[in-house]
Amino acid sequence: MNMMTDVFPCGICSSTTSKTSQSLSNNESSSSSSSSNGGSNNTLRNLSKMVLPPLGVAAYNHNDFNNSKSWIISPIHSNYRCWETLMVALVAYTAWVYPFEVAFMKSTSAPKRQLFIADNIVNVFFALDIVLTFFVAYFDSRTQLLLYDSKKIALRYLSTWFIMDVASTIPYEALALLFTGKYKVSLSYSLLGLFRFWRLRRVKQFFTRLEKDIRFSYFWVRCTRLLFVTLFLVHCAGCLYYLLADRYPHEGKTWIGSMNPNFRETSLWVRYISAIYWSITTMTTVGYGDLHAVNTIEMIFIIFYMLFNLSLTAYLIGNMTNLVVEGTRRTMEFRSSIEAASSFVSRNRLPTRLKDQILGYMCLRFKAENLNQFQLIEQLPNSIYKSICQHLFLPTIEKVYLFRGLSTKTLLLFVASTKAEYLPPREDIIMQKEAAEDIYIIVSGEVEMIDYENEKEIVVGTLFAGDIFGEVAALCCTPQSFTFRTKTLTQLLRIKTTNLIQAIKIRQEDNILMLNNFLQHHRKLNVLSVGDWLIENTDIDSELFKALNLLNVAAAGNSLFLDKLLQANLDPNLCDSKRRTPLHEAASRGHEECVLVLLNHGCNVLLKDMHGNTALWDAIAAKHYKIFQILLNYATISDPNIEGDLLTTATERNDIQIVKDLLNYGLNVNSTNHDGLTALQVALATNQVEVAKVLISYGAKSNDQNGHIISNILSEGDHKNHGNELKGCNRKSIKSCELFCDARVNLYKGHPFLSNTFDKHATGRLIKLPSSFVDLKTIAGQKFQMNGAQLTIVNEEGAEIDCIEVIRDNDKLYILENNVL
Repeated sequence: MNMMTDVFPCGICSSTTSKTSQSLSNNESSSSSSSSNGGSNNTLRNLSKMVLPPLGVAAYNHNDFNNSKSWIISPIHSNYRCWETLMVALVAYTAWVYPFEVAFMKSTSAPKRQLFIADNIVNVFFALDIVLTFFVAYFDSRTQLLLYDSKKIALRYLSTWFIMDVASTIPYEALALLFTGKYKVSLSYSLLGLFRFWRLRRVKQFFTRLEKDIRFSYFWVRCTRLLFVTLFLVHCAGCLYYLLADRYPHEGKTWIGSMNPNFRETSLWVRYISAIYWSITTMTTVGYGDLHAVNTIEMIFIIFYMLFNLSLTAYLIGNMTNLVVEGTRRTMEFRSSIEAASSFVSRNRLPTRLKDQILGYMCLRFKAENLNQFQLIEQLPNSIYKSICQHLFLPTIEKVYLFRGLSTKTLLLFVASTKAEYLPPREDIIMQKEAAEDIYIIVSGEVEMIDYENEKEIVVGTLFAGDIFGEVAALCCTPQSFTFRTKTLTQLLRIKTTNLIQAIKIRQEDNILMLNNFLQHHRKLNVLSVGDWLIENTDIDSELFKALNLLNVAAAGNSLFLDKLLQANLDPNLCDSKRRTPLHEAASRGHEECVLVLLNHGCNVLLKDMHGNTALWDAIAAKHYKIFQILLNYATISDPNIEGDLLTTATERNDIQIVKDLLNYGLNVNSTNHDGLTALQVALATNQVEVAKVLISYGAKSNDQNGHIISNILSEGDHKNHGNELKGCNRKSIKSCELFCDARVNLYKGHPFLSNTFDKHATGRLIKLPSSFVDLKTIAGQKFQMNGAQLTIVNEEGAEIDCIEVIRDNDKLYILENNVL
């Protein structure tokens, strides 16, 4: 996943404060209604052209379709929509002209020749449309997906509308002129022109599209459609009724001839209006008073026309009521909700961006509900539902980094709890700083990661199909670090965080593997420097890698995520190359909850790092007294000498402040360490006069007979005299201090800083410190079978030692050959 370097898996990165929609300027929220409406119209226009991809499919992309098939035309492209609108206008022309031309136009008249030319021009346009249709993609009736395979397009067109489109485009009158050489066209050729009415299906499709376009009033679109149908029927009936009178051999025995015997000499428009007048009065059944049937043919036509009107009336009153009210109920509800949303936005002066998001979501939901796929899936039995989800979503989930390598059983549990969603562009999915409730997987589309800086939105990354987001906050139990917003039409799989946690608890191995996937994916996010936790080319299964991540989480203070890692059977005592454990980091940084989690998982409180510091020492040194008390209570149970060890360590390091803190916190000043020595004895042996004074002031006692002399010396004179007297006491009478003459040291071959020379599993050698440095080298050479004259001795920090006086009891010395350096 394309994550940026300021994302931290433990959720402790310093992210800027989340900005809500109030960050938009007042100018934007108070912009003119015309500009807002223009932006909304553009959004809705774009939404009307969207094609919803199939569930679980990432490769389906309408933009890819446009790029890969440049010669294939999209039926929802704006240019093709304009062409369709032009063709509808030409259909309207044909529907009006053809009946009028057959009934009223003489073959030799000038208007007839003009209409002949216009008709053939229209036929050319429809011929071009036939050719164009072979290159127009179509929606599959079963899948509702856009198919752009050229062979399938051609085969579908040839097997459906091609023959009728050709029949409606053939210029029959032009063929008659070609064969006869005259403009006079027989009735048979005119009847062939009825094929032109096949073009009327375009008008139906046009009005259906307008009814779903919320940019137009649904009421007026429906009214226009009904008016168009009514006028077309009136027009056709009037023209046909006049044709019967015109072709009847007895002019005076017709409906118009009985009123005007020379009606053919009358003006064209008078005759046309008379025919339309008759047609309307007959359709509305207002009766006959002036124009009525005279001959038998006219009576028969009127009988059928009246019967047709009865059927039409029944259709309009009955079926149309049901189709308009019930069939378009959802459309009306959708339009009503859109109007209510627009009113809500305007009344509350919400910014344009929020208005676009609201309307976009409602339009997309309407499209998805029309497919009825989600409702269908949820109605099926649980076994079938799981099988469908497995078929649709399992290939996508398997490719997500977080679930890579998990068992099929666990993956199926994830699949069964997923919900598919479609979201329009510019829709906020997750807001910055909100709680982690859901995890999202991108099936198709793009999602932007947005941060806020000085009330300005900054896009810090883009996620694509196969990426997952929201898992950082979910697994780490932290607020969301970014706002995630759709960039294009996006299909998402949503998994509840609770379902995710429950699923991974079933198999412990999958729990460990998923957490390892998560840690490995975010290992390069160098947000926090904890020792050397960021190590390149570290195997995910190595103990070092796991330890570094545990240290990272503990140092971050994320106790919930730390608990999840430890529940996955990670060792709480794992340490890095400096032998620091998660407890060291939590104690030194004051994360009490992390300390309690580690203690509950059985961590060792007494482990020391390479500098000899325990978590107790780190806590008291950082003045985290509450944590120190918690750790001291645990440590005292397993080690009764822990108090003496802490005091003697502070004394050896001459850290008066820590000595005072330890004593102020209630440690026994006379407690002994593992060697049976008190802090005062260590102070006397190492000549730590000031520390000795502090210890004595807190009631430290000497076990030898000259203890009162030490107290007198430390309470009088200057420090130099005290030091001389202490040395005298050491030489003459303080037998307890003679213990330090028998100092012991630990010898190790190699050094941890030089990993090629040091074996951390090898045991050291405990020896009595000799009186000279040469003797020390000789002993070291004998212990490790090395040439003592060519050895270098260094301490734990890597500093070279060249005299015996700087070595103290229990020091760790590392033996190196000179050629190594």
